[in-house]
Amino acid sequence: MADGPDCLDVSPQCPVEASIYGYLPSLGANGFFCGFFALGFFLNLGLGYRYKTWTYMVALSLGCLTETIGYIGRIIMHGNPFADSGFITQICCLIIAPAFNSAAIYLTLKHITLCFGAEFSFVKPRLYTYIFIVADLISLVLQAIGGALASTADTQAQQDTGDHLMMAGISWQVASLFFFAITACFYIFRRWRAVAQHPLSPEAATTIRNIKFRLFAFGVIIAWLTIFIRCVYRIIEMAGGWRNSIMRNETGFIVLEGVMLVLATSMQTAFHPGYCFPRLSSRRLQRLPSKNSRDVSMEDVMVPR
Repeated sequence: MADGPDCLDVSPQCPVEASIYGYLPSLGANGFFCGFFALGFFLNLGLGYRYKTWTYMVALSLGCLTETIGYIGRIIMHGNPFADSGFITQICCLIIAPAFNSAAIYLTLKHITLCFGAEFSFVKPRLYTYIFIVADLISLVLQAIGGALASTADTQAQQDTGDHLMMAGISWQVASLFFFAITACFYIFRRWRAVAQHPLSPEAATTIRNIKFRLFAFGVIIAWLTIFIRCVYRIIEMAGGWRNSIMRNETGFIVLEGVMLVLATSMQTAFHPGYCFPRLSSRRLQRLPSKNSRDVSMEDVMVPR
């Protein structure tokens, strides 16, 4: 997105205030975020390989990778706030990255219901993954197309179309996250209400007492909450149009975009299901003498031969 035909770099005629964000992105903050997510990328590759949580690994690794690339774009903008390459890179990558973190969250509900009792779920557990991942993909596509169109727009009409698509994608993501939370809470309520007549299985009883599982559940809740906050912030930010006061507030961006995703990724990595909730690992399925085809996870079909 051009800021003007003559604004290719900072000059007396083109001050920083004339750029889209109206400031030079902080080198320290964006450098930290870039380094953090780069580290997260390698950590999740390693953890996914070790514990054979293939789909979870793909989701979180892609989230960290796109975050890393996005903050490289903001570092480029620190050197030149009018650089199209930096702006396009950061707007496209940072807009879509949380969708991958959301996908990692969505993978958990199926395995939780299988552990604590599939009969208390109002849909078949294996459908949870497909329902929410498809919803996530729709959000991802809308945001990616919208970000690409808005950042490369030559006309106001193209820019508005891109803005609307990004808003639609983020709004869809918020709706998906909200529906996921309602679905999970409804399942927990039904299982809790039925526990007197239908006691927990030995596996479920052991799992619920395990501090690692409780940390995993805590991590999922915090990750969901921080991603939800970030998405609501993005909707408010985009609703005001380009160069609005919220978009030009770097502190707000650092806290409500960067810090929220740092917290989400930290929770999802520190309380990794590989060692906190092994049901997500295909390694567990390999140890079972037999398994129902309905219970085969998406991770199962991705095990290297």
